[in-house]
Amino acid sequence: MDYIKKPVFLYSRELEEYSYPPESLFSTQRAGKTRELLMSLGLLGDGCGTETVPVPATKVDLERFHSVKYLDALQQAADGKLTQQGRNMGFGTPDCPVFKDMFNYARWACGATLTGANLILSGETDIVFNPSGGFHHAGAEKASGFCYINDLALACMRFSDSGKKVVYLDIDAHHGDGVQEAFYATDAVLVISLHESGKTLWPWGGFEDEIGAGAGKGFNVNVPLPLGICDDAYLKVFNETVIPLITAYVPDIIALQLGMDALAGDALAHLELTNNAHAEIIDRLLRFNTPILATGGGGYHVDNTVRGWALAWKVMCGQEDEDDFTLGMGGVMLQSTEWSGGLRDRILPADEPHCESVESEIRQTMDYLTGNVFKYHGI
Repeated sequence: MDYIKKPVFLYSRELEEYSYPPESLFSTQRAGKTRELLMSLGLLGDGCGTETVPVPATKVDLERFHSVKYLDALQQAADGKLTQQGRNMGFGTPDCPVFKDMFNYARWACGATLTGANLILSGETDIVFNPSGGFHHAGAEKASGFCYINDLALACMRFSDSGKKVVYLDIDAHHGDGVQEAFYATDAVLVISLHESGKTLWPWGGFEDEIGAGAGKGFNVNVPLPLGICDDAYLKVFNETVIPLITAYVPDIIALQLGMDALAGDALAHLELTNNAHAEIIDRLLRFNTPILATGGGGYHVDNTVRGWALAWKVMCGQEDEDDFTLGMGGVMLQSTEWSGGLRDRILPADEPHCESVESEIRQTMDYLTGNVFKYHGI
């Protein structure tokens, strides 16, 4: 696919200067490793997108979604002053630890996503990727799931405030509960989340009957997925639910949370995708010829996550070729980081009995959505 405007990759050295505590499963270094891999493969610059340095979000930026008292408590915790109010807001838990970099990293990661939103709104580019973003669990006054500031909710609000129709698509293995909460009672954003079922994975929600409330009824779409779903079944769900909804909604912008924890072998989820599924999804989204703001997200096997994001960027740049199907050597199939010549994972052999079981379960979900959500979009 040919692009008039080059995709933009957002990166700043400041984002690598901050990190979560060493015992945390969340690695802030994934974005830098992705950039290094892209540079080594000649996939950044020289005809494959451009790199832009973001600016950190200001407190005024953050107040569009988060309360002043929450932001004050976050900054105080980062300064070593964890109050009871801060604890009640989610600070100091195993997944949202208190550490000195927490506020500054959140400002920079969110600022990168907002920088990307501004680049799209200004018409400077149609595609932006911020691998340091994707903090979809944070609430207006609640830290959760490694997330302190909800950059995606803020970006969608910025788009909506500018009069744009927005689809928010979340393909992280974990339900995007913070973004759902932000837009549950409004039709300003069509929120779609494909994730491992809340029956088996935190945050234990995101069921198909959570379809919005009031003006937002029918504009919150959850696609809970069974354990061990593989590429073919996942893409079937995507093509039969997400594509018709986006087609009917006709968005001005697509915000994409591109978590990689749905890949087989991830430490915190139980799905069995290869990065071929993520590449196919991006390719399908590009066919809408609609601006895309993509962010990172989950992904707790660092090397597989880095390769997945690098492949995603390559597809965004229109540099995909058939060699990737045949030369990818490592990743999720071999449970190894060894690879040579390509970014794609080898296709995993299908377990037919399991696939039949998965097919039955996802059919029930798709039938529910087509019967209870599609009608709000004239489908």
